[in-house]
Amino acid sequence: MSTAVSAEALREARRQGRAIVGFSIYDLEQGIGVVRAAEAERAPVLIQAGSSAFGFAGREALAGLALGLAREADAAVGVHLDHATEVEEVERCLALGYSSVMFDGSGLPLEQNAELSRRVVASAHAVGAWVEAELAGYAGDEDVSSEVAGGVLTDPSLAAEFVATTGVDALAVAIGNVHGVPSTPVTLDLELLAEIATAVPVPLVLHGASGLPDDALQAAIALGVAKLNVNAELRRAARGAIGAIGTGLPAGDGFAALLEPLILATEATAREKLRVYTAGLELEGEAVSR
Repeated sequence: MSTAVSAEALREARRQGRAIVGFSIYDLEQGIGVVRAAEAERAPVLIQAGSSAFGFAGREALAGLALGLAREADAAVGVHLDHATEVEEVERCLALGYSSVMFDGSGLPLEQNAELSRRVVASAHAVGAWVEAELAGYAGDEDVSSEVAGGVLTDPSLAAEFVATTGVDALAVAIGNVHGVPSTPVTLDLELLAEIATAVPVPLVLHGASGLPDDALQAAIALGVAKLNVNAELRRAARGAIGAIGTGLPAGDGFAALLEPLILATEATAREKLRVYTAGLELEGEAVSR
């Protein structure tokens, strides 16, 4: 049976210069692929069944399948709420059993963001869950790859004050990263990241890791990023698998044969990420990746 990925696991990843990957999912097949990857690589993962995906699958349905997969996994699998903008949704997901949540108050005035983040921290910590928050928002659409440039960057001094006053366990940073995979590569501001990491004592989170070069991500991890979010590359893998099915349908009407390629494509992509960014991470004295 699985154990959830704790805040201490995130802190340990930062100490060891590794990262835990959060994979965003939209359906059961993607969830199965992520869990298979975690089991095969003996790596901790976060299944991100988040707010945007609820519009497609429904909150109760998607949360239920993610939590069920996590409970049955032979690996450390946490279930994370990504980009929640309403405190009520956070509290509902905590009641369902989420092990971590992200409150995204980046579109609010700073004082209101801090006030609501404190409220989320109190609710989450009361049930043993941890909280990710953010100051500056990210350009782009997390559900659709698009042509977009980086937006507002995280201010190190404001980040330090925000973390100190809210008690959040992790902070998502904006250092040139964007949601999606634009055709023109973005450049991470690693000097800014170093300033943020010096000012902020909690693990840092990098959204929009899909499509970024490994060396840039490795440098970001070395500077304090302990959680990477991957969404677009899983979507592209799934789309590729679905397209391949269309050109060579299996004989008969067996439905599982149509779904397995999607699972395998998700698993393969997730395993690639885990091998690069999580390999060698040890939690509770046991190596969690080959």
